[in-house]
Amino acid sequence: MKKIGVIALASLGLLLASCGDKKEAATAGQEQAVAEKQGNVFTVDVAASKVNWKAFHKGGFAPRWGTLSVSTGELSVADNQLASGEFVIDMKSLKVDPASVTEKDKKYTDLEGHLKNADFFDVEKHPTADFKITKVEDLATPGADAVAGANKTVSGNLTLLGKTMNVTFPAKVDIVDKSATLKAQFTVNRADWGIKFGTDETDPAEWMISKDIEIAIDVKADQK
Repeated sequence: MKKIGVIALASLGLLLASCGDKKEAATAGQEQAVAEKQGNVFTVDVAASKVNWKAFHKGGFAPRWGTLSVSTGELSVADNQLASGEFVIDMKSLKVDPASVTEKDKKYTDLEGHLKNADFFDVEKHPTADFKITKVEDLATPGADAVAGANKTVSGNLTLLGKTMNVTFPAKVDIVDKSATLKAQFTVNRADWGIKFGTDETDPAEWMISKDIEIAIDVKADQK
């Protein structure tokens, strides 16, 4: 059933990636308690929000990239600070940018279908991924690869393929009037969520594909 190819992620996104250099690596650990709602609740504008992804063959070769849609979500704001939030990613919305598939013998639509099947994200069995904030802290000095203007460290539970891991990354959070935005870019290890193409580490299908998946999240929410 499996065939050698390249992967790309998601999610969940959540989530990131432009076509540039490798981004800040997110710290991943065990699931944590979700932050409580406080203050005012802002509803995520799904039309203005997005998750981008980028993945590679080993050594950074043959990058593939694309998008995922945010289906629902909310952010809570207390004392003009982000307190909590969560959003759901529609895994069936996974798209591959045609510009990332340049080989004449390959089609981006074939890659989309492969990423959605049981070899990777099994979207029929796991149609959504989600991210739930567990902690937000001030960020004094962002790393060189952090998103421009990063001012917070955000931790949250990212669930992919039914498995939940807590990830921590630098983010740019802005609260203006009745609007809140959260932007971040970072790298995750797909193996932490059990996303494996090969049967084990010795399988060529597994070692041909980088474990790094770049994720970029851009979430906008408004107070109703």
